[in-house]
Amino acid sequence: MTTWEYATAPLISHALQQILNQWGSQGWELVAVADNVAYFKRPAQEG
Repeated sequence: MTTWEYATAPLISHALQQILNQWGSQGWELVAVADNVAYFKRPAQEG
């Protein structure tokens, strides 16, 4: 069974693409945006 870890990050409009690309390059998937906060998930590291 896959387990997940989650993270949130504030979104700054002038650096939006850079923020999303940085999180994406670390394996995080954007799942939602609400009130200028991005919500990410990725499979949890085993061990």
